[in-house]
Amino acid sequence: MEEQVKIPFLKKWLISARPFSFPASTMPVIFGTVLAYVYGGHEFKPLLFILAFIGMVVLHSGANILSDIFDYEKGLDKVPGPTSGGVIRGYITIREAWTGSVSMLIIGTGIGLYLTWVSGPWLLAIGILGLLVGTFYTSHSAINLKYHGLGDLAVFLDFGILGSLGAFYVQSSQLSWIPVIWAIPMSLLVIAILHANNWRDIQSDSEIKIFTIASLLGDKRSLSYYGILIYGPFVLVLLLILIPFLLVPEMTAMPFTFLITMLALPLAIKLWNKALNRKNPTQPLDFIALDGATAQLNLLFGSLCTLALILQAVIEWVK
Repeated sequence: MEEQVKIPFLKKWLISARPFSFPASTMPVIFGTVLAYVYGGHEFKPLLFILAFIGMVVLHSGANILSDIFDYEKGLDKVPGPTSGGVIRGYITIREAWTGSVSMLIIGTGIGLYLTWVSGPWLLAIGILGLLVGTFYTSHSAINLKYHGLGDLAVFLDFGILGSLGAFYVQSSQLSWIPVIWAIPMSLLVIAILHANNWRDIQSDSEIKIFTIASLLGDKRSLSYYGILIYGPFVLVLLLILIPFLLVPEMTAMPFTFLITMLALPLAIKLWNKALNRKNPTQPLDFIALDGATAQLNLLFGSLCTLALILQAVIEWVK
């Protein structure tokens, strides 16, 4: 462990919070906000957006540190990752981690309660579900989502469709299926980030009887699963564009501007090649840091989804 006195205060907490993972939780917030303005026709409320964004980052940071505490105490984390591991590195003590994590969860909850007060009661239901999923993602209780093969579902909900729906509701005070369905493609990429991490840790997880989707699938099938997660979003975008026109005319079609997401396909192919060459990587960290690289794909894809909405708004305005 590195001596704490040598590590600047901000650096050790940033590493502990794992900022590389923030796009997974914040992109749905941005997407749901823009969607409410472009498709819902609702007035943009910048202060509420900023609060929702900050609240999500704070809650995500608290959940990340909480997860590190339980992983460390269960002996799961033995070697720190290249971009995380504040507890195992000795940057922060377990007591500091608990204090920081709980403080962040309380602050994030406070922001959520204020947004509920100004937006409407349904946000409370969305927020409670999200908080429960995040809190019990890893824990010492019988309800432990990550260690019982439910981690993928947990991040799909918290950092995908719930984030998009919650942000949409904050801006509109209305529920809709559109922010849920249209957020599914980027939600798959959030699962891909987690799966890349769990895939790397199959051996250490199995040794202490931690069951993730990756450990249940094994190495070879984990490769296939990863392929579905990184290529599936592109297929889903095409289906959400075409199905309403061809089969279900009453369904709201995703605009053709979402074809711009195909610009992220080369990065997906690059990641796929890293996954294929995991046993003989071109660079030593190609597979070890695949989760961080997948987070970059999620950021690019999510940004392009938001840009697609903006382009559609411009097209409608020109008309």
